[in-house]
Amino acid sequence: MKNVLSIQPHVVFGHAGNSAAVFPMRRLGVNVWPLNTVQFSNHTQYGHWTGSVIDPPQMQDLVEGIGAIGMLPRCDAVLSGYLGTPGQAEAVLEIVRLVKAVNPRALYFCDPVMSASAGSEPDAGMAAFIAEHMPAVADVLLPNHAELQRLVGRELETADEAVAACRELIERGPKTVFVKQLLDRNSPADTYSMLVVTAREAWVGQRPLYPFARQPVGVGDLTSAVFVACLMNGNTLRVAFEHTLAAVNAVMRETWDAGRYELELVAAQNEIAQPRDWFEAWRADALNG
Repeated sequence: MKNVLSIQPHVVFGHAGNSAAVFPMRRLGVNVWPLNTVQFSNHTQYGHWTGSVIDPPQMQDLVEGIGAIGMLPRCDAVLSGYLGTPGQAEAVLEIVRLVKAVNPRALYFCDPVMSASAGSEPDAGMAAFIAEHMPAVADVLLPNHAELQRLVGRELETADEAVAACRELIERGPKTVFVKQLLDRNSPADTYSMLVVTAREAWVGQRPLYPFARQPVGVGDLTSAVFVACLMNGNTLRVAFEHTLAAVNAVMRETWDAGRYELELVAAQNEIAQPRDWFEAWRADALNG
């Protein structure tokens, strides 16, 4: 069984950050070590919340504590999500260094969140820090469309342009870029698109877009978690991508059918593991073999 250190916010009520990511990874058979960067009563889109933020030195102390009992070499991957300040991001990079020092095969999955998440609004310098430092360290980057644009410094309107942007990022360090939300002007308005790119592969996939009046929070965290778990379970890139598309669709469909705002993770748990509907990806460029 693989072990993933997941460094994200936590909310007591609802699903965002680790509260959206830990359960799906465990349901898929991956052991998760949650390191909660904040503990809030609920995510901030409600407009009111209580709680506290963990400081960067304590983040490192917690991981060093795992090392002190000899367990850190068993960490197979680090997943980071929303980080509120450059100090927290620097702590994550140090944690990744610690993990890779004792397990060189460990992977770093970086979700470069550049907007408000379960925590408060990020530090003004956070986006610049992420763009400058994270691609060189990450094995896998997991941006949404807006974050991909900020990482490459230009607007992207088509899948071809997004593939080219991902390849630019790959030249800076990561082996894989998974675009969790692809905005392609050529796609139907009632579909939700995603893209995954390596130096030799590029796949696009689509699922239905559910017309929520108020979009649920935590969908990106869920998406990253399922993709990480599928890869850690040994799936090929395409299968991991398609499973992620299908599992997230199952959660969104369950949430829509229930008329809820918070993600229906528990109700959809069997389909997270074995989705009923499957959406085949297609090649996004001629480099695919």
